[in-house]
Amino acid sequence: MRYAFSKRVRHLQSSAVRDILKVVGNGDVISFAGGLPADDLFPVEAIEQAFSRAFATGTKALQYIETEGYRPLRELVVERMTRKEISGFTPDDVLLTTGSQQAIDLFSRVMFSPGDIVLTEDPTYLAALQVFQSYEADIVAVDSDDEGMILEDLEAKLRTLRPKCIYVVPTFSNPAGKVWSLERRKMLVRMAHKYNCLILEDDPYGDIQFNSNETYTPMAALDDGTRVMYTSTFSKTAVPALRTGWIVGPYQVIRMMAQAKQANDLHSNSLSQQAIYQLCTHFDFDGHIKGVTDLYRRRRNVMMDCLRESNLPNVQFVEPKGGMFLWIELDERINTTSMLTEAVKKGVAYVPGAPFYAGVPKHNTMRLNFTHATDEEIKRGMKLIADVFSNTDDMVKTVI
Repeated sequence: MRYAFSKRVRHLQSSAVRDILKVVGNGDVISFAGGLPADDLFPVEAIEQAFSRAFATGTKALQYIETEGYRPLRELVVERMTRKEISGFTPDDVLLTTGSQQAIDLFSRVMFSPGDIVLTEDPTYLAALQVFQSYEADIVAVDSDDEGMILEDLEAKLRTLRPKCIYVVPTFSNPAGKVWSLERRKMLVRMAHKYNCLILEDDPYGDIQFNSNETYTPMAALDDGTRVMYTSTFSKTAVPALRTGWIVGPYQVIRMMAQAKQANDLHSNSLSQQAIYQLCTHFDFDGHIKGVTDLYRRRRNVMMDCLRESNLPNVQFVEPKGGMFLWIELDERINTTSMLTEAVKKGVAYVPGAPFYAGVPKHNTMRLNFTHATDEEIKRGMKLIADVFSNTDDMVKTVI
């Protein structure tokens, strides 16, 4: 039967990462593909206790709550953001969401009409690109380097295109792992004010910082509360399954997003929100984050050492200062999308870089996750990666 879907579905695309994970799940494959936290560090006992404390409050814990989310957790979010110098907000300015992915979706739902323009880094988070495309926004890439968007290109596009929004992941970006300089952050906020544009600052990895003596000021901390929407999540620091994120920003935008959320799901899982609140108030959550960070730093180092020792031709990468990913550029003749099938056959998976580009993709790039695999799995998997891409004389795919 032919179903009469809406015209909007033509803009829906399957996630490259999800498709790869389906394939990987069918066999004995070392996966560097998903953005998966380390299972062995999940605070299982503490989470069990957190749910028990939530249940101990009685049947009220199982009832509907307000759309904005469990208020004590919103109060806690405000307090934790204050530590990042994001101040001037109240719990009424916070919307709890089903992961930060829903925050991106709700923001796009209330802000974008077909043909509206959103500026992004290149490369950038592919699931955000999916959301923007689903709401028929026109995505325009801004030239970028290791310090963030190049200001001359950014201002030229702000002046001529008048975009609705600039989407950025300035701290340990996905996929490139870069950190914007403070000067670029300040200038982006100034330009957002000058050209009356909103910034959507996505910060899922900000707490996973490998150099504790450095400071990465969020753009939301550089603003007066009128131009920056700041979203983050507990998925990378607690556990993904609780699916709790948040977004904070100008009251009018948050209120409109809350109305859109009412039409979407009434509210996100309130029991998970209560459990996270109990976890943060009865468990050394910051100590847990430090343990996670220490492990991820070590695994990052193992992966980088393997790359340095490999015989991969013309390999380039930048040492990530935090987060979960290593971004690699290989010999320009190599097409990592074409080579993925061969890699999976050999027993290793990665994410090709092409889907992360809003502009012209670089087909010789890939994203590797270093947080989920053990040290030994990383060593074995990186040897397989080296085998795949060092013996491609007959298999090299010319970039199309």
